[in-house]
Amino acid sequence: MRITVYVLLAFVLTIFSSCKSEKDYLVKIQTRHGDMYAVLFDETPKHKDNFIELAKAGRFDSTDFHRVIQNFMIQGGDVFGKEGLPQDTWPTVTAEIRPGFIHSKGMIAAARMGNNVNPEKRSSGSQFYIVQGKVYTRDELVTDMKLLAENFFKYIQLASNSELKEKYTHLYEEEQFEALNEMMLAEKANMEKFYSISLEKPMTKEQIEAYTTVGGTPHLDGEYTVFGKVVKGLEVMEKIAAEPTGQRDIPENKVYMKISVELLPKSKIEKDFGYSYAK
Repeated sequence: MRITVYVLLAFVLTIFSSCKSEKDYLVKIQTRHGDMYAVLFDETPKHKDNFIELAKAGRFDSTDFHRVIQNFMIQGGDVFGKEGLPQDTWPTVTAEIRPGFIHSKGMIAAARMGNNVNPEKRSSGSQFYIVQGKVYTRDELVTDMKLLAENFFKYIQLASNSELKEKYTHLYEEEQFEALNEMMLAEKANMEKFYSISLEKPMTKEQIEAYTTVGGTPHLDGEYTVFGKVVKGLEVMEKIAAEPTGQRDIPENKVYMKISVELLPKSKIEKDFGYSYAK
């Protein structure tokens, strides 16, 4: 009889665990531009639990998107600043940087202090950003643009490249930076041959697919914890990103937020928001 009871209990616990895993929290971010809905990743449990705990307690409410850079990202959620806590007491979260989670448009990632004071890449205990970014060409993605620029500046100093230098100077003075990038990329093969170097940068097939279609901010990959994704309301993010800003990229008119979470069946989230959970 005792064995039967244990088996029955184990069965009930298994069913309970299975039912629980078939539900997930849907995040709702309300702003004056409209609402965004997001899902947080199970693969980043510390960040997910921390965000949900703050949201349930209403601590995100009345914080704002305090740093907005168009074609880059919108950042907000300064809970501890709002609450007046001394900055040296602000909690952080252990980094959960996963190779499969990249900075494509609509991804949610944790803000953090720089590597010089934060070599472990620990995340802010509350601040997050939503990626906007831009669409890249394949050549841009697979090229080490910093190394390309360094060698290009040397390359145009050669007497044989005086016309190239004049063209560069003109484009720079006109602030035609996209055209400058195109000009440097056009000389990539010539520089690789001349200096006997490779200017390639490794990128995965998934990164190339994402950044050449929906866009994003590839230079942030591997540096910040990506822990969620906006599944509806990207147009709201676009409107916030377009807000006029002043010094330090602060919007001239504050964009406050209110964040809530609702536990829903995963099947409903998949149906209503087009999100696919990993099987």
